Amino acid sequence: MKTRKCLQLVLISAIVGLMASCAPNRSILYLQNAENLNKNIQSYANTIQPDDNVLITVTAQEPTLAAPFNLLYLTGQSTQSQSVTTDAMIGYLVDVNGEIDFPTIGKVKLGGLTRIEAEQNIRALLEPHIKNPGINLRILNFKISVLGEVIKPGSQTINGDRITLLEAISNAGDLTIFGKRDELLVLREVDGVRTINEVDITKTDFINSPFYYLAHNDVVYVAPNKTRVNTSVIGPNLSIGLSAASLLLTIITLSIR
Repeated sequence: MKTRKCLQLVLISAIVGLMASCAPNRSILYLQNAENLNKNIQSYANTIQPDDNVLITVTAQEPTLAAPFNLLYLTGQSTQSQSVTTDAMIGYLVDVNGEIDFPTIGKVKLGGLTRIEAEQNIRALLEPHIKNPGINLRILNFKISVLGEVIKPGSQTINGDRITLLEAISNAGDLTIFGKRDELLVLREVDGVRTINEVDITKTDFINSPFYYLAHNDVVYVAPNKTRVNTSVIGPNLSIGLSAASLLLTIITLSIR
């Protein structure tokens, strides 16, 4: 009986040891070499791309002069039983040439410009028509996507001008314990050219890379680590493995009687 119990303990310990193997800290911790971080703040601004939907608001001392340049809102209908709030802002769609069709002015090139540059360009074009015009431009469909080993995968709509990779990960609920932190992939398209770029967030070097700030329509993919891959293989076969271990234990027990 003692021999049988010892064999059982050995088998159980082996199984638990295989299933509970853990990854070293260096593969889990973020920003491990923080002492090497460049303290200078990186300047970055997204640029307008084809298919962007830009909201342009023009203001002036005489509102009637600015009115032709402001698109109307789509307003939902209200009923006696309920109020339907379906207000939607209408923007200018940037065409494949990076241009919009602006009232009175005609075609205006915005593609490749930052928000500030585009506002300055539009202001200069409107000055012959409006004295001291105020221009505010906003990209309505600025979004990124985070997929793979994160808590909440999916698309994220960005209200500001920029978002960092760490902010996007935070919005996705952080990486799961099974996410590969040293091989994140950032899929990016610029001027019709798609690239797949590898980022290691366990090191601070990526903060000074072009992928610290995410661009419009970027896709971040977090691949599973070896533990997740092995678990996916072990999971369906775990019952088979336990049955085999039980059979082996029975054979050994019978043979030593």
